[in-house]
Amino acid sequence: MGAWEVVAAFAVTLVGVIVVFLVITTYNGIVGLTQRIDKAWANIEVVLKQRHDELPNLVHAVRDLMGYERGVLEEVTRRRADYSPTSPIPDQAATSEATTAAVRQLIAVVEQYPQIRSQHNVLDLQDEIERLEGLIADRRELYNDSVYRYNTRIGQLPAVLLVPRFGWLPRPFFSVTDEERTRPDVALREA
Repeated sequence: MGAWEVVAAFAVTLVGVIVVFLVITTYNGIVGLTQRIDKAWANIEVVLKQRHDELPNLVHAVRDLMGYERGVLEEVTRRRADYSPTSPIPDQAATSEATTAAVRQLIAVVEQYPQIRSQHNVLDLQDEIERLEGLIADRRELYNDSVYRYNTRIGQLPAVLLVPRFGWLPRPFFSVTDEERTRPDVALREA
C-alpha cells in the first residue's frame, strides 16, 4: 500500500468519523429538544388542570349572585367541560384559549355587580384564577421557545438530512387568538 493509499484511507476514515459524530450529536440534540418540549407541555398541563379545578369554585361563588347572567356562567362551564388532557396539543391550546376568553367575560360581568365585588371569596378566587392565567402565559412562552428551537433545528443542516430517516415533524406552537393578545384588566376591587 502506497503513501497516497494510506492518506486516502485515513481521509475516508476521518470523514466517516466526522459524519457519525455529526449524526450522533444532531440526533441527541433533537432528542433533548423533544424532551424539553414534552416537559414544557407537561408544565402547562399542570396549570391547566389547576385552573380546571378552580373554575367550578368561581362559578359556584358567583352563581347565586348573578341571576341575569346565566349564559356567561354556562359558557365557562361548557369550556371547562371541553378540557381533555388526552387531546392533541393544538386542541388543548384551542380549549385553553376559549376557556381564557370565557373566564375574562365572566370577570368582566362580575365587575358590574357591586354585591359580588364585595365578596371576599370571589376576590380570592379571582386572584387565584388570575395567578393561574399568568402561569399559563409564562409556561406557554417556555413551551413555544422550545418548539421554536426544535422546529428551527430540524430545518437546518445536518438535521434536515436526517428528518426523513427519523420522522421528525414540526411541533405546533401554543398560539393565542387576536382577542388574547390584549390582556384586559380583570381586577374586581374598586379603585
